[in-house]
Amino acid sequence: MLMKLAITAATALTLSVGGAFANEKIHTESVDFSFEGPFGKYDQNQLQRGLQVYTEVCSSCHGMKFVPIRTLGDEGGPNLPDDQVRAYAAQFEIYDAEKDEMVPRKPSDHFPEGTYDGAPDLSLMAKARKGYEGPYGTGMNQLFRGIGGPEHIVSILNGYTGEEKEEAGTTFYENHAFPGGWIAMPPPLAGEDVEFADGSSNELEHEAIDVASFLMWTAEPKMMDRKKSGFIAVLLLTMLSVLLYATNKRLWAPVKQRAKEETSGES
Repeated sequence: MLMKLAITAATALTLSVGGAFANEKIHTESVDFSFEGPFGKYDQNQLQRGLQVYTEVCSSCHGMKFVPIRTLGDEGGPNLPDDQVRAYAAQFEIYDAEKDEMVPRKPSDHFPEGTYDGAPDLSLMAKARKGYEGPYGTGMNQLFRGIGGPEHIVSILNGYTGEEKEEAGTTFYENHAFPGGWIAMPPPLAGEDVEFADGSSNELEHEAIDVASFLMWTAEPKMMDRKKSGFIAVLLLTMLSVLLYATNKRLWAPVKQRAKEETSGES
């Protein structure tokens, strides 16, 4: 029985180590995002640029059906004015069952679904890949090397080598950041794909970081609120711990003093 348990444990360890080495072969860039760390927050201008990249490039195939358009006006997000949110929503159509026709979307509607079969929805992409780096379940690499999800997106967008191959009628593109090294998605960004109104750089690396930040916001729109709540909770718990320690010392001090005196008297 013990021998079987030992063999099972050794096999599991071998597989986990093998998986870790396999992950190491996948190149993941380390990016210093503004929202990382306990006091990090989203960059409003960066989110607006990322929204532009998504709208002009990514939305041709990928949807974000879980994201309400009205959230584009939320504080802590892109924070667009109400008239811009309404104008943005109106450029997409949705089927109205009562009118039996396609009508412009309203801010209360969600982003459209993807138009290309097989293209994953991007609403939760950054969150789904959040544990990409490092041993799964430990979160250590996320703590020391970055958050994971948006860095993986940046790495995918920057990871194309230009090499192609065809298998079973499907064209694959070499990408150092994709498991297996080959991906069916053509390079979505080439650099200078959009023109930013604020004059920011539209090189490939900057476009990738901007859209990855925006997709992180779509997956975690309340991240800043949670950080604030967590900080307040830690502060209150720290104060409570100090008060409990001081109360404990005050309550037990007479008892300990009496015990000390009794011990001294007996001796």
